[in-house]
Amino acid sequence: MAVVTSADGTAIAFEPVGGGPPVIVVDGALCDRSANRPLAEQLAPRFTVINYDRRGRGDSGDSAPYAVEREIEDLGALIAEAGGAASLYGHSSGAGLALHAAAHGLPVSKLVLHEPPYGAGSDEEVREAKRFAEDLERLLADDRRGDAVELFMTVTGMPPEMIAETRAHPWWSDAEAIAPTLAYDSAVMGDAGGGSIPVDVAARATPPALVLGGGASPEWMIDVGRQLAEALPDGRHAVLEDQEHNVAPVVLAPVLEEFFAR
Repeated sequence: MAVVTSADGTAIAFEPVGGGPPVIVVDGALCDRSANRPLAEQLAPRFTVINYDRRGRGDSGDSAPYAVEREIEDLGALIAEAGGAASLYGHSSGAGLALHAAAHGLPVSKLVLHEPPYGAGSDEEVREAKRFAEDLERLLADDRRGDAVELFMTVTGMPPEMIAETRAHPWWSDAEAIAPTLAYDSAVMGDAGGGSIPVDVAARATPPALVLGGGASPEWMIDVGRQLAEALPDGRHAVLEDQEHNVAPVVLAPVLEEFFAR
């Protein structure tokens, strides 16, 4: 493990593996760098992969108050550590953060956005996103971390009986430990404003970009990916056949390798 210091003094922990052009992997909600370690190992023969803990998770520090800009600065520090430019792969809400970083003007060589869970902008989706942001803020303010995790799982479509089983799993305590970062992901995705595709942000993200979706994912998520790719100055959309939101590294890595090495 190595550590880089972000602009506000927060220590950001990361693991560099492999050799070649740098790629930074950005994880989604309730994940630390252990979630992306198998993918990093798959990419390591061709790239130097920087697998890091986002602030408030794992071995990284945190500083209050939170702002999306602080996480952009974290990526800026990692890119500087990587040599001054790097490609980004972001999954789920991590893709939303990667998009903000590219739009901010960080030296991003290429950008892969894997199923960022934006809404398409319908009135119902906007209301649901705003309600989620409000409920999450209330639960975290009351330090009801377990209920906050359950709320997130409910919103993402997990059945109640599966949530009950998950609460009894040893992983649950880890999820509660980083539950406050759910608010960070909510801010990244713009839930308080409706959670729709941030077309204005996408228009400023100029690196060559690939938006990935899963062929077995809901049709709305595939459509959102297609719309996001159209909003990017240099974006294209690809569907991974028979795949859902989480894709096995052995399937995902060749797609990333081909795009990053092109």
